[in-house]
Amino acid sequence: MALPRQHFESKRDQLRYAATLIAGALDFKRLVDKQLLKPDMMKDSPLDMSQYQKIFCTCRVPKDGCDESECYLLEDEPPKHIVVVHNNQFFSLDMYHPDGSPYNERHILPMLEKLVKLSMDPEKPVGILTTEHRDVWSKAYQNLCSNHVNAESVAEIKKAMFVVCLDQKLWSNEPYEVTSAFQMLVGGPMGQNAGNRWCDKTIEFIVGEEGNIGLLYEHSPSEGPPVAVLVDHCNDYISEREDSWSSEPTGAHTKKLKFVIDSQTEQHIENATKALAQLERDIDLRIFKFPAYGKNFIKSCKMSPDSYVQMAMQLAFYKMHEVAGATYESASTRKFLHGRTETIRSTSVESLNFCKTFQSDKSCNSSKEVSLRQAVAAHKEYTNLAVNGLGVDRLLFGLKCAAVENNIPVPSLYSDLGYVVSTHFRLSTSQVPTRCDALMFYGPLVQDGYGCCYNPRQDSINFGLSSFSTCFETSTAGFRDALQESLTQMHDCLILAQKSKL
Repeated sequence: MALPRQHFESKRDQLRYAATLIAGALDFKRLVDKQLLKPDMMKDSPLDMSQYQKIFCTCRVPKDGCDESECYLLEDEPPKHIVVVHNNQFFSLDMYHPDGSPYNERHILPMLEKLVKLSMDPEKPVGILTTEHRDVWSKAYQNLCSNHVNAESVAEIKKAMFVVCLDQKLWSNEPYEVTSAFQMLVGGPMGQNAGNRWCDKTIEFIVGEEGNIGLLYEHSPSEGPPVAVLVDHCNDYISEREDSWSSEPTGAHTKKLKFVIDSQTEQHIENATKALAQLERDIDLRIFKFPAYGKNFIKSCKMSPDSYVQMAMQLAFYKMHEVAGATYESASTRKFLHGRTETIRSTSVESLNFCKTFQSDKSCNSSKEVSLRQAVAAHKEYTNLAVNGLGVDRLLFGLKCAAVENNIPVPSLYSDLGYVVSTHFRLSTSQVPTRCDALMFYGPLVQDGYGCCYNPRQDSINFGLSSFSTCFETSTAGFRDALQESLTQMHDCLILAQKSKL
């Protein structure tokens, strides 16, 4: 996720911002611990809030066959430290006074200044191991933790409330829209800060020396919306701070986490570096901010902003490929206890008719408007089914898993051509709304597909777009242009329809 860009004039500016960001996250954790957060709502329905307890003190652990998730927040003595990474070196910082109150930015800044002085030169990028394929990382993890010094350091990282990555300045002439996306996802162009990560942690805040701000979050414990609420809280906290505050040393201990690198781990690091470089070459990321209009206009036309944006993506894909692409959209099932997600299948008979109508030179504006409204209504209807537990994908997936786990032959439905094509999601989409000017992004689900995360704001729409460079059928830049054209055409159609009714 990319947050609003900052303008730092010095290393100290970077550290001051990081200190305030940490204090904001600690303040949010206080609300979680004391259960003071207002329940998230879906219209009049309160949503399950258990995911908020899994944001902090949680880590994914590589295991053969299937990873495990470890959460330490609900232990009798939950962790009170964070981990900060600078120049590939990891430091554990206690974040609470003896009376149990959290440090604020004045207390945290001297700790950051101290650890920066202790880590002026880069060390071996142990953190880059966490970017590897999970089975490869599992073997490297076992070897790494066979040394008791490494095992203790890894345990300290796993238990940390969250991780903060103080990144070095990027060496790139690419525009901010490109460098920021790459920095958050893979450490920047050429993986410059890739060793400055521990990707298994649920939350890693990233503060770049040139002002690129964001976070990398590990998806398994939580969906995007709870993370977005955390981000908004931190952004509000930072905005409310005075610009001219001075540091107050506390004498709190700053502990460097040591790693012993044997020849096998060194080889694993070299392999991970090569694998990440290949992944970076293959992923084409773009931040796209559509400035012409946002939720306000869409609502004024009496349509769901989410359904409307989904139809814009359907039309953009159709413009690019002249076919309808199977589409995955995340629907929250947090109306239910411990609910996670269901699939909204945005591609429909109505959406295909809408695309064909808008692309036909023979279509009048009235027929275009009707097809758009019908497609939006069909999507909204499917959304209501999905969020109320009436979707089909999680059920079918669960039945397939049950068959595999019990050594029962997988039913022929799952190999049926129609089912296979309908689950080859060439559009992987998700709405992650924030009040601040932020956006989230991720890679495509399939080789010939696109990743598209979006944040509909009041008068603009933010998109995080991706595709694979090695696929000659797809183009992130092309999809961005088609999306802009689609949003413009849909707007113009509705404006013309309004004028015709006057």
